[in-house]
Amino acid sequence: MPNSPENSQKVEYKQKSMSELFSSFYKTTGIYAFLNPSDELKDHAGAKISKFNQSYGRIIMFFVCFLLFYLAIKRGFEPLLLIPIGFGGLLANIPIADIAGPEGFLGIIYNFGIQTGLFPLIIFMGVGAMTDFGPLLANPKTAMLGGAAQFGIFATLIGALALSQYTEIFNFSLADAAAIGIIGGADGPTAIFLASRLAPDLLGAIAVAAYSYMALVPIIQPPIMRALTTKDERKIRMVQLREVSKREKIMFPITLLMLCVIILPDATPLIGALAFGNLIRECGVVARLSDTLQNALINIVTIFLGLSVGSKLAAEKFLVPNTLGILLLGLIAFAIGTASGVIMAKIMNKFSKDKINPLIGAAGVSAVPMAARVVNKEGVKEDCNNILLMHAMGPNVSGVVGSAVAAGVLLSIFK
Repeated sequence: MPNSPENSQKVEYKQKSMSELFSSFYKTTGIYAFLNPSDELKDHAGAKISKFNQSYGRIIMFFVCFLLFYLAIKRGFEPLLLIPIGFGGLLANIPIADIAGPEGFLGIIYNFGIQTGLFPLIIFMGVGAMTDFGPLLANPKTAMLGGAAQFGIFATLIGALALSQYTEIFNFSLADAAAIGIIGGADGPTAIFLASRLAPDLLGAIAVAAYSYMALVPIIQPPIMRALTTKDERKIRMVQLREVSKREKIMFPITLLMLCVIILPDATPLIGALAFGNLIRECGVVARLSDTLQNALINIVTIFLGLSVGSKLAAEKFLVPNTLGILLLGLIAFAIGTASGVIMAKIMNKFSKDKINPLIGAAGVSAVPMAARVVNKEGVKEDCNNILLMHAMGPNVSGVVGSAVAAGVLLSIFK
């Protein structure tokens, strides 16, 4: 049967010499891809990938990923974030395999959890379950420090628009600028959530910037804190916090959600996830669910989220003007947010009977509990008996709420 499918699919095998076999194999190796970049290679959006990014660019990104490993393993800077992000970056820069493409496993995870905004909401549930809002309830005025730290978000929005207007390198729309500004809150999940709705094209760069600065809190914040405070201010001892009742802790997430529903519905996905996780923690009758949110679930999602964010460290996506501009703007936003919190604490001391250690203002950014730990460390340097951790947790957790509210405001304006 000459026309049978079995006969039609036969392919005549052409014998090859050993040198031809070796040559064919060599062309499938990474070494060949690095040394012989193609003029016709395109990314999945149809844009050409430069020869530089196919060769030296990928090598540069390998070293960037190794730097992330060093910071995580040797220096101990947020290894839960930096190790998955760094490894995702390594995988994304492997030539030929296309691991970060739509058909690669990193691309599949990214499309499922980051592009849809699902992972940030699950992370917020876990954050809510791990967060004790008691310090904030015990000293509500520290919420002003968390609010002040969000100034960096809106200052950077203006900066992004100025870069677009006065330079020819960058071209950010209002929605793009709003999504970039949220990096100033030092809240990766919020940044991803807002970017997925306002600036999907910039989502990868914004996610990388937000999580990078979250992890680098111990490097970025201390110089700013010391520059804006005196030695005597850093030694201020704060009064003991009152004990917060269980009823207050249960009512807080419900009240917070209802206020959000009434005033700012656009923020309810984030606030709702945070409130749900916190209610699970504080109600005391679902210990298994609380344990799952605080441990297994958030750990699993953190792995996937880190690898997904790292997938955007591919040279052709990272070594471009817009991404580098976003990294610069994000750093400025984070610095302004830190400074605003410290300055607000100094202003409040002018009118407050019970003095506030200005260092805790730096915890107003929503990197929980990293910023609070940094504040405590700086305080202990000046006075080994001055423990500021619980005092810093007040502005720190209010910063989480503040960044989510800021995201809701921007979303309601620019969506």
